[in-house]
Amino acid sequence: MPPHSSSVHNKIAREKLYKDEKRLKAKTKLERRKEFERDERDDPEKRAKRLAENVPLTIESKRVFDETLMQKGDEEDEELLADAENDPFAEYFANKIPPKMLITTSKNPTVATYDFAGELIDVFPNAEYVKRGNKFELDQICKFASNRGYTDLLLVNEDQKKPNAVTLVHLPAGPTMHFTVSSIVLTRKIHNHGRATSHSPELILNNFSTSLGRTLGRHLQSLFPPVPQLEGRQVVTVHNQRDFLFFRRHRYVFRDVEKVRLQELGPRFTLKLRRVTRGVPGRRTRIEEVEEGKEVEWEWRADADVDRRKFVL
Repeated sequence: MPPHSSSVHNKIAREKLYKDEKRLKAKTKLERRKEFERDERDDPEKRAKRLAENVPLTIESKRVFDETLMQKGDEEDEELLADAENDPFAEYFANKIPPKMLITTSKNPTVATYDFAGELIDVFPNAEYVKRGNKFELDQICKFASNRGYTDLLLVNEDQKKPNAVTLVHLPAGPTMHFTVSSIVLTRKIHNHGRATSHSPELILNNFSTSLGRTLGRHLQSLFPPVPQLEGRQVVTVHNQRDFLFFRRHRYVFRDVEKVRLQELGPRFTLKLRRVTRGVPGRRTRIEEVEEGKEVEWEWRADADVDRRKFVL
């Protein structure tokens, strides 16, 4: 039996022996893998059994059970159907009110915030940008937008001269959702990006499975026309993974009848839901601020975010 490399005192001989051991180990592993491939090629049931047994454990697969998690077959649940009919977005889903969004910013925004707001105008159909004056507060802007037929208000906030948060208000009666925003990549920074058209995009929402997640999903749906213009071949994807919302926009590019690829249109950014409140923002006295907790439907807290396997969306 050849000596182990660690027992050889000569440095040159030890290095040579170590390389030989490593080469032999890699060769043995490759031969074993090829033997497995031959066995699975001859017996497909072995491959199916291996794939069924070798399922990796992920945080998602070990997710803590949530009572509000929507299970298969819950679509016909009477309570869920009643909530869907009476929620603030019922008029949109009844196709009574087309979406119309007003986009503005915090006071005295910088160029980076202007650029991000400009990208959002291109993302949402029927969206308009209104420059914010220093004397107007958020409750006044909500009243201004509601009186002019806007269904939603989106306010881009900034910190240290960069966009850091987004407040989304459904008009005229709420709810109000506050997000932090990160990982912003503007369209011009995306390699080989396409140029978006004015067609209404198709909307894809992934992994919104809890009660709060369904509410957020319906709010996002209400920002886009219910019937997409498929001839534009544009799609907006909001992918929820571990309570982070990844926003992407693409176009389908058909090379022939069988092959298709995606061309990114931009922008890219990531949202994290921080707070959901009933109604719209308004001016409050100090006593009302103390009692404001009664209007908070959900709020992220650091002391509650201790289990990585528990998700709220």
